[in-house]
Order: sequence, then C-alpha cells, then structure tokens
Amino acid sequence: MTRWPIPLSMQQALEQARLAAAAGEVPVGAVVVKDGEVIAMAHNSPRTLHDPTAHAELLAIRRAAQALGQERLEGCDLHVTLEPCAMCAGAISHARIARLYYAASDPKGGAVEHGARVFDQPQCLHRPEVYSGMGEWEAAELLRGFFAARR
Repeated sequence: MTRWPIPLSMQQALEQARLAAAAGEVPVGAVVVKDGEVIAMAHNSPRTLHDPTAHAELLAIRRAAQALGQERLEGCDLHVTLEPCAMCAGAISHARIARLYYAASDPKGGAVEHGARVFDQPQCLHRPEVYSGMGEWEAAELLRGFFAARR
C-alpha cells in the first residue's frame, strides 16, 4: 500500500481522533475548512456529553455554523477520519458541505460508500464531492488499537 502525504487538515482531524481516544471515546475527529482556513474542529464525544448525536462531524458542523453565523456551510470542506454514518451524512447534506474528505472506510456503520449510501439517494438534498483514503492507514490504526484495548 502506498501512503501519500497527509494534508494538514486531515492531520488535524487525526489529532482530534487521538483526543477522543484519550477521553475513552471512539477515535474519530473532524475539521471544517473554508477558504483554506480551519473554522471548526471536534472529536467524538457521545459518552462525555451524554449525547448520542455528539459525533465528531456533527459537533464540527455545529461549531462551524456558529463561527460563520449561518446554517449553510456552502464552500466549506469537511475532513473526517472515518466514513460518516447515515446521521452524519444527512447533516453534511443539510449543511451543504461542498467537499467531504474521509480517511478510513467503515463497512459496518458507514453510509457514504457503504450501507445507506445517503448521497446516492434521490431524496438527498445536496451531494458533496467525496474523496476517501487520505490518512486511511493512520485512522484505521487508531481504531484498531482503540478496540483491541477494549477486548
């Protein structure tokens, strides 16, 4: 497997995933970028916040919307370490994220290239450009290590 240089924004998402793991959360991190500038970042926090919707993507989208003072994140890119689930893919569509970059695929819970394939549904309101695989090895290693330590 060829490992390419990881863009800074995905490196930041991986750092957020490490923070999640350190807090006992599933290691997923997300970063929202607009015009080359990071405007929000977050990591999974459902256990910490006692909120089943506190996925990294949703928290980052909420923070970006607050930072921009609007609910639509047109022109924004989302970098996340794991393929988004159906809930997060729906939020990405509603937020009008322009481009989604995710590191590792998630055959079990992902909903972009697996499962529900939310962006392929005719009911999907907005379809971002999707790019996968940047930082895949690093993100997958974080996840494997996290779950191996819990078995």
